[in-house]
Amino acid sequence: MQHASNRSILSRLFAVAVALLLCTSSAFAQQVLRLSTTTSTENSGLLTFLLPEFEAQSKLKVQVISVGTGKALELAKNGDVDVTLVHARPSEDKFVAEGHGVNRRDVMYNDFIIVGPASDPAGIKGMKSALDAMKKIVDAKARFISRGDNSGTDQMEQAYWKEIGAKPTGSAYVSAGLGMGEVLTMAAELQAYTLTDRATYIAYRAKTGLAIAIEGDPKMFNPYGIIAVSPAKYKDINYKGAMQLIEWLTSDAGQKKIAAFKVDGQQLFFPSAGGVPR
Repeated sequence: MQHASNRSILSRLFAVAVALLLCTSSAFAQQVLRLSTTTSTENSGLLTFLLPEFEAQSKLKVQVISVGTGKALELAKNGDVDVTLVHARPSEDKFVAEGHGVNRRDVMYNDFIIVGPASDPAGIKGMKSALDAMKKIVDAKARFISRGDNSGTDQMEQAYWKEIGAKPTGSAYVSAGLGMGEVLTMAAELQAYTLTDRATYIAYRAKTGLAIAIEGDPKMFNPYGIIAVSPAKYKDINYKGAMQLIEWLTSDAGQKKIAAFKVDGQQLFFPSAGGVPR
C-alpha cells in the first residue's frame, strides 16, 4: 500500500511539473513581439540602440524582420507579425483603410538624399530640385541603382520618375531588388547614383565613399509610422505587446531615445510623435 501511495504522489508531482512546464512555455511564447520594419531602421543601427531598453521595461522579446516597406506591410497584412514600423505614408493609409492595421502613429522622420560618386558624372551636385537632378541623370545617361523592392525608398523613387516622365534605360538603370545598405555598396562599386534615406547613407558613408549630390528638397521628406496589426482580423496577434511598443516609441522617453541616436556625432532620426516641423 505504501508503494502504491508513493507512486500516486509521484504521479501527481509529475503532473504538476508538466503543467508548470507548459504554463512556463506558454508564458515565454506570449513574451515575443514580432516586428516587421524597413531596412533603414536596421541598417542604421537604430533598433539595436532602441529595443534593449524597451525589452527590459516590457519583458517582451522583439523579433525583428527587416525588409522593404512593401514586404513589411505584406507580412503585417498576412498576420505574420504583430506590429509594423515603415515609411510610405500612402501605403500605410491604405493598409489601415483596408482594415489590416489600427492605431497608426507618427514616430519620427528624416529625409531622402541622392548620392553618387564624388566625380559627379551627371553634374547635379548642389541642385535644389530632386526632380530636375533626376532628369539630368537621365539625360546624361549616368548609371542609377534602384532598390527595386517596393520599399518606401523604391516607392518614392518610382513616383519621382513618373513625375518627370522619364527614366534611365538599358544598362544605365539597375533594379537591384536589395536592401538599402546593399544598394549603397553596389552604387559605390559601379560608380552610380542612388536615392537613399540619410540614416543608412551615414551608416555606410565610410564604407562606400559616396558623396551627397542632392539634399534639402521638401519633396524628399521621409516620415515613419508605426501600426498595430488588427486584432479583429487575427485573434492570435500580440496586440497588447504591439500597443506597448507603440506607446513607448511615442512616449517622451522613447522620443528622447530616438533623438539621442547618433552616428559619427550626427542625429539620424527626428522625433515626430508631437507633430512634425515643416
